[in-house]
Amino acid sequence: MNQLGVRQLAEWLADAKRAPPVILDVREPWEVGTAALPGAVHVPMRDIPQRAHELDQAREIVALCHHGARSMQVAIFLERMGFTVHNLAGGIDAWSREVDASVPRY
Repeated sequence: MNQLGVRQLAEWLADAKRAPPVILDVREPWEVGTAALPGAVHVPMRDIPQRAHELDQAREIVALCHHGARSMQVAIFLERMGFTVHNLAGGIDAWSREVDASVPRY
């Protein structure tokens, strides 16, 4: 499982030559309603074991949560299942602070 910084993710998303990752948001619904990244797939952490089959193993995944702890646990779990996963270090909070201040902080 790799750690990925928010600026690295922003560069990746801006690179038209590189296939975009699946951004997997593992936060609770109320958190996603407060602040979200466009196009992210939302699967709450508690639902990952039952819904992992919905994810495409051929695509790289970037897991995110509020600060990066829950997503790290999910990334480790998915990696054991054969997925290529990156944990977004600092989560959506770091994204708001370092990349896009229009994303609300909570």
